[in-house]
Amino acid sequence: MYRKLARAWGRQHWWPAETPFEVIVGAILTQNTSWTNVERALGRLHAAGKLTVAGIREVPLPKLEEVIRSSGYFRQKARRLKNFVTFLDAHYRGSLERMFATPTDELRAELLALNGIGPETADSVLLYGGNHAIFVVDAYTRRILQRHETVSAEAKYDDIRKLVERALRREQPLPLLPDSCGDKSRPRVHSPSAMSSADRSPLSQVYNEMHGLFVQVGKHYCQKSEPKCEVCPLGPMLKKAVSS
Repeated sequence: MYRKLARAWGRQHWWPAETPFEVIVGAILTQNTSWTNVERALGRLHAAGKLTVAGIREVPLPKLEEVIRSSGYFRQKARRLKNFVTFLDAHYRGSLERMFATPTDELRAELLALNGIGPETADSVLLYGGNHAIFVVDAYTRRILQRHETVSAEAKYDDIRKLVERALRREQPLPLLPDSCGDKSRPRVHSPSAMSSADRSPLSQVYNEMHGLFVQVGKHYCQKSEPKCEVCPLGPMLKKAVSS
């Protein structure tokens, strides 16, 4: 799957952000909403000069709620942003560099202990914010692997994550297509950003690209009610036809 999609579509430039903290904020805001709504909230935070650790620390909670309103569940998410900065201050003296220097398993446990931070959000922070080698499982990943009879409907998050990690552990980043190839059949991708282009280990890069590629398959082909298996690049890999 990784090789086929990477050769067909190239880099996905995910996560689109300029700083690790922007990744963290985006990972919290994207819970239960579309990325378009998150982009609006991030834009407002940036315009208000609050898209920093100090900015979130200092902004009054009611003001933060108003600024991120477009992301939905804005009161819960504002509290989660505040809670994260409180955690960062208490455990790492406000330093993301110190936080991300913590071993992956230890930091993951700390993040999961925070209110409102589940496995997908924690792993997004680790992989995309800190370049830790950990795979992010989302609804698209689960749906695609279920339809390819790779996991069951009852499979737990960490079982799927470890399965993908085992499958990809010996892979290397493939020579990917240039952005200017002009192939209109390729799904639209984000422009390169400081975080999407950051230096990372080969395995982190593989996990990064595989997750982004699964998102594209899920959005454009492996849709919930009307899968387009006949035109999906992964269609030939199906064991049998998928019905809606």
